[in-house]
Amino acid sequence: MDDETKRHWALIRTLPGIEWSGRTRYAAAMFFYQRGQMDAETLEIYRICSRLDAEDPVSVLKSHHLGADWISRMETESDRP
Repeated sequence: MDDETKRHWALIRTLPGIEWSGRTRYAAAMFFYQRGQMDAETLEIYRICSRLDAEDPVSVLKSHHLGADWISRMETESDRP
């Protein structure tokens, strides 16, 4: 995994509740979307959550039964930087 990808994995895992964390996660989500690693539906959840710093987009995805592939990637240890 290259350094840029590692950096974006760290950003997309920014904890909820931190000021600007929603926007940080959304920026990282856009990186993965542009690389074809995230679908548009999942990106939309990150966009909606971008103004909600306390909201965890992965929890929203799970509650709406969306983004199963992405959730799996987030939970896979091998993808962690």
